[in-house]
Amino acid sequence: MWIQQKTDTLAPLEELQGRTVGLKFECNQCHTEVFTDLLGVPAPDSDASSLDATDQFETEEIKCPGCDMIHSITVKSTFDGVRFDVSDVTADKISYQVAEPEA
Repeated sequence: MWIQQKTDTLAPLEELQGRTVGLKFECNQCHTEVFTDLLGVPAPDSDASSLDATDQFETEEIKCPGCDMIHSITVKSTFDGVRFDVSDVTADKISYQVAEPEA
């Protein structure tokens, strides 16, 4: 089930930490629907020296199959929640799906 990311709300960390997610979004250049491979959700750093240093990031790139535009994808994990950012794509145009654990 695809979950639409909300512009002003973080995805719940407790549902995503230690899991992998797939993202889909509409390319802002050619309007092709783009699907990512599975991405890991990093855990916030509980051993950090300050609250500001607890945030963790994973960054990857994906090429749009419609126009070959390169999109940069960032998964930002904080104790408040998780945000998915795709370059040049507004947050409300990004959806995520949690992968089912392998049996």
